[in-house]
Amino acid sequence: MNDEKKEIVIIDRGHGSATLNDVAQAAGVSPATVSRCLNAPDVVRPAKRKRVFKAIEELSYVPHGAARALASRRTRMIGAIFPSLDNTLFGGMMEALQGEVAAAGYTLVVASSAYDPAQELKDVRNLISSGIDALTLVGASRELAVYEMIRRKRIPYVLNWISKAEGGHPCAGFDNLEAAARLTRYLLDLGHRRFAMISGHFINNDRAMARFRGVESTLRERGLDLPPERVLERRFGVDEGREAFRLLMSMPEPPSAVICGADPFAYGAIFESLDLGVRIPGDVSVTGFDDMWPASQITPSLTSVQTPRREIGITVAKYLLAKLSGQLIADPRPIETRLVVRDSTGPAKHA
Repeated sequence: MNDEKKEIVIIDRGHGSATLNDVAQAAGVSPATVSRCLNAPDVVRPAKRKRVFKAIEELSYVPHGAARALASRRTRMIGAIFPSLDNTLFGGMMEALQGEVAAAGYTLVVASSAYDPAQELKDVRNLISSGIDALTLVGASRELAVYEMIRRKRIPYVLNWISKAEGGHPCAGFDNLEAAARLTRYLLDLGHRRFAMISGHFINNDRAMARFRGVESTLRERGLDLPPERVLERRFGVDEGREAFRLLMSMPEPPSAVICGADPFAYGAIFESLDLGVRIPGDVSVTGFDDMWPASQITPSLTSVQTPRREIGITVAKYLLAKLSGQLIADPRPIETRLVVRDSTGPAKHA
């Protein structure tokens, strides 16, 4: 009989819980086929898979997690640790990652390290103890014990938000240094010569450090420098951006361009400029990084580097799922960023 035409027989067990055998009988397949649908759906023919999942839905069948884990030696959980969940920066990536792994029958388990390497180490240990099958981490700056733990347990992993890392770690992300360098070249071409930067803390944050180096090295190529007093490291936030911008604009020779290592700093700078009576971009140009949704809505709208957050999530998921299925897969290629020019930047006054 054609697979598509087979009927599903629903078994009424009263208030009892449906079993895997009940699902198999209802879908007209073997219990082994039901198990394959749950643990490796791609290997089951679409018609059979459709009948099995319809029977699962009709019977309200809930697989026993521990039994499945013992049978497959997998929990079908993928871990992800982020430095912070306090803003929308990682939301787009997390949503894309969740969608991809859920479609493959996996659950995403998320933790936040609060930019603390010791906390991240604890989170990794807890996730591994919980039996995660794979793991993704932001950036490469962390305790070496984390990598040793992953290696010892032979857990597939990939770093994200960066495109390369020392030590041969697989990465799914973009080149932070080059993205900042491109932004700096754009401002230089507008005639700016006095630069300042508001950045996240460099310690334990290789993304912030790479962006700083991109700015600094590009200025050096044009015979300019970035004095230490014009580089302000702050905890990420709008209020921190306001305070840092106020300090920069109170200098005897204030900068004509302020590069912010993250959009919230730039929002704070724009808000503070209104209180100070400083015109953006008439007196000073301000740029952000990440192009979060308020960037296009704020006044003036913010020139920013658009980071490929959803693409990172999808790339991470595809890489880890391929590794879990035993495929030979090359490390991901760097993903491109885009400079989005808006109203917060313009020619330097002296130009």
